[in-house]
Amino acid sequence: MKVILSGKISVYPPRGNYQIDVRSMKPAGVGELQSAFELLKQKLNAEGLFAAEHKKSIPQFPKKIGIVTAIDGAAFKDMLSVAERRFPLVELVIAPARVQGSGAAESVVRSIRILNEEQDIDVIIVARGGGSIEDLWAFNEEIVARAVYNSRIPVISGVGHEIDFTITDFTADLRAPTPSAAMELATPDKNEIFAFIDDFSYNTSLKIEEYVGRLKRKFSSILKSYGFRVPLDIIRNRSQLIDSLLYKLLQKTDQRILNYNHKISLLTKIIESNNIRKILDRGFTLVRQEDKYIKRRMQFNLNTDTELIFSDGSVNFNPGKK
Repeated sequence: MKVILSGKISVYPPRGNYQIDVRSMKPAGVGELQSAFELLKQKLNAEGLFAAEHKKSIPQFPKKIGIVTAIDGAAFKDMLSVAERRFPLVELVIAPARVQGSGAAESVVRSIRILNEEQDIDVIIVARGGGSIEDLWAFNEEIVARAVYNSRIPVISGVGHEIDFTITDFTADLRAPTPSAAMELATPDKNEIFAFIDDFSYNTSLKIEEYVGRLKRKFSSILKSYGFRVPLDIIRNRSQLIDSLLYKLLQKTDQRILNYNHKISLLTKIIESNNIRKILDRGFTLVRQEDKYIKRRMQFNLNTDTELIFSDGSVNFNPGKK
């Protein structure tokens, strides 16, 4: 690898060779890596991999969180500690990966794909601790960036420290400055949940007490009203009114029955007084000619068959016969 050395140049007298007494040494490829970083960033940005409309939302209360990191690193321990402190109900599913050196990018991609094959993982955290640009380079690889972008499960990146940015940060659905912060973003705080429950319970209790108080005042007002203070008087008055109405109703009914009986009696007498049999019994006679009753002398025809009707029978005679 190319390196930059700092030190003191001297000459080896027996041979006349130059030599350097090294005081410090650092990699010489930082500028080249940064250039590659910018080129890949521009390429993926042009393809829309960084677009906000492609970002998936992070669930508020995840049941399972997938973690892609080195299980022997400090970042993993920090994330476990944060999850236990904030939301101990969550289940953590670890997909170990190499996060530095040869093959690290392929290992990270493989772990992301393994987690995506699970059906019940709510969010994935891709993380590692801080380091130089060379240490974090696996997360600047194009295959890792595309694996994060193509993940059907939302991905939170927590790579490096606050000042470190990788290509993975841009393609992830949410970027966290550190692995610990990534776990904080992925989990709700149980203390905040308890505080919300306490506030909700307190406010609900107040509202219930206020509502019950309003009802008590309303019913108290009703109970103090005239109708509830002297209910027996009201019932008594209503009973008297009903008795009076019933008396009037019965009285009018009796009067109507009496009137109808009187009318029936009168009509009966009229009918009886006009009974033909009783009239004949008094000595009257009915005269009938040609099926008609003769009421006037001028209606009587001497030459027509005549029937005389008495109370005890009838007599027929024909003027033309002897």
